[in-house]
Amino acid sequence: MDRHPDDKYPPIEPYEHGMLDVGDGNLVYWEACGNPAGRPALVVHGGPGSGCAPWPRRYFDPDRYRVILFDQRNCGRSTPHASDPATDLRHNTTDHLIADMERLRVHLGVETWVLLGWSWGSTLALAYAERHPERVGAMVIDSVTTSRRSEIDWLYRGASRFFPDAWDVFRAGVPEAASDATPDVLAAYARRTESPDPAVRARAAADWCAWEDAVLSLETYTGPPPFSGRPDRARQAMVRICAHYFSHGAWLEEGQLLRDAGRLAGIPGALVHGRLDMGGPLTTAWELAKAWPDAELTVIGDAGHLGGAATTRAVLAALDGFGG
Repeated sequence: MDRHPDDKYPPIEPYEHGMLDVGDGNLVYWEACGNPAGRPALVVHGGPGSGCAPWPRRYFDPDRYRVILFDQRNCGRSTPHASDPATDLRHNTTDHLIADMERLRVHLGVETWVLLGWSWGSTLALAYAERHPERVGAMVIDSVTTSRRSEIDWLYRGASRFFPDAWDVFRAGVPEAASDATPDVLAAYARRTESPDPAVRARAAADWCAWEDAVLSLETYTGPPPFSGRPDRARQAMVRICAHYFSHGAWLEEGQLLRDAGRLAGIPGALVHGRLDMGGPLTTAWELAKAWPDAELTVIGDAGHLGGAATTRAVLAALDGFGG
């Protein structure tokens, strides 16, 4: 199919969707677009807790791909929603999300699929692929992260050397934190996002998003701020889930995904990363490319975490190449 003038494929709508019961009282929203007989591909969204939007559908040739999207537990259209402080997040961990992906694969009758993930979605896609390599035919990862504690520490403290004014505000949002150490600060935010007081929850979400926006403030984008500009319900769920995951190191051993990258042998991969990514410096993508010999890294010289036209072209080219 011919591309749209903005390089991406034309907008498409789902031909089916549903709510998958994944246990523990959780229902996960999923949808499928494109060609029902095409090569299956799964979109693994970022966040954690951002939910999936329509725009990733346009990266896939709808004549060649069966594009499957889903909202990870407790965000987007999945229920119960994390914006409600009564929603229990004890059953929302990386292992739970991997199991949800595998349950969705079985439910939809997919043997193997192509994975597209970005930011946190790259961590989850890698974790799934290392657990179930026989189910992954290819991977495209943009804005590469592995959610090591060192990466989390950079995002929520280390980057303060460039944005000390914004970090002071972020740190002041949780004066009860035992120290400036990243785990203490994030755990304090996690507690605030579960407060019964809606004003406390709203303030925590606003302070968190202001910091995230500051880290991306050197990048060019149109529209509202990437984090603060989200609808209130979506913003509160994302911040609560982010704080929940990152205060626990995403329930991954430090360096686990790089250590176990050998399990990806034989899976072709395309890694795309902006050299100017302040939220997730290029180091992680570089290390992963060295540990995963079947992956090719494309560095976009003028892009950051949000990407741009060159990033889009690189992702499209990779997916076109894996489309069969």
